[in-house]
Amino acid sequence: MEELETDITELQAEVEKTYRQLKLDDAATELEKLRAEMAASDFWQDTNHAKAVSIHESQLSRRLSPWQDLRNNLQSDLEVAKLHDNTLAAELDEHLSSDRAQFEVLKEELKLSGLYDSYDAILSIHAGAGGTDAQDWAQMLLRMYVRWAEQHDMHVDTVDESAGDEAGLKSVTLELTGGDFTYGKLKGEHGVHRLVRLSPFNADNLRQTSFAKVEVMPKIDAPDAIDIDEKDLKIDVFRSGGHGGQSVNTTDSAVRITHMPTGIVVSIQNERSQLQNRETAMTILRSRLAALQLEQHAEKISELKGPNEQAAWGNQIRSYVLHPYKQVKDLRTRYETSNVDAVLDGDLDSFINAYLEHNLST
Repeated sequence: MEELETDITELQAEVEKTYRQLKLDDAATELEKLRAEMAASDFWQDTNHAKAVSIHESQLSRRLSPWQDLRNNLQSDLEVAKLHDNTLAAELDEHLSSDRAQFEVLKEELKLSGLYDSYDAILSIHAGAGGTDAQDWAQMLLRMYVRWAEQHDMHVDTVDESAGDEAGLKSVTLELTGGDFTYGKLKGEHGVHRLVRLSPFNADNLRQTSFAKVEVMPKIDAPDAIDIDEKDLKIDVFRSGGHGGQSVNTTDSAVRITHMPTGIVVSIQNERSQLQNRETAMTILRSRLAALQLEQHAEKISELKGPNEQAAWGNQIRSYVLHPYKQVKDLRTRYETSNVDAVLDGDLDSFINAYLEHNLST
């Protein structure tokens, strides 16, 4: 019985440590304030505010309830264990096993408990500093993410693509659908990726450093999910162009939407109708604003500042080195591997899990 008491105490300490790391006491205090606000007689006078508060209350409640239940269960079991009644040992041991399993489940769930983590994803890759090498690097990253998506039985649709001048891509935008927690898993890929290798595009085969920026956004289909004021939009239509500037469409079907307050520009010129391109552009704009809102911790779209991260030195989240040695290293989590070929073939799960673990503890 004393051993059971010790085991319960140790698990309780681990749960309390995680509870503090996640700042769930602050969440509990916030939940009490929200519930007090919701109990006020004039709560529903401002419908939009009331709706936002109700959604937030529900999210906090779902997050907190299982943790509070686990803490209560452990405290009850500890009190029983202190009675030193050996006839209850088997039952307590069963409770302890159940509590351990629940703790592991909660830790896993918390890795993917963000607001949009369960959504499909929109992923864009933009060649940065490095000329033709950077455009080739963008093409390599495209292959890497498509391979990863295929390994997880996801559907990949190319929304928009701009070919490089000599090789590779200037930019490409993909929709990844049909997976589980696609945005939640990929959100850590958002940022600047740096490649170091012997360049295949110069006569001297010199070492070259190239950069590409990866944007990952939750796919926001519903127009009412993100409140965008139409007066903040500048919408231009133009004729689509193909590789090398050749006309592929004789009508003004391409669409460029600029969100004036943030300066975000979305341009879609695939070979489809103007209406389809506009709907796609609006989906991507909503998605970018949602991702930016999360990144800047803003409550309203009107509070957002435009993104300013450049795909160049000093901004990289991960380095891929092919020469003079082989290594892929994430600069945030410090996770690294020498198996570069596997990573470029889509083996990203170790990096994704390391980021989720890191994100959970910070």
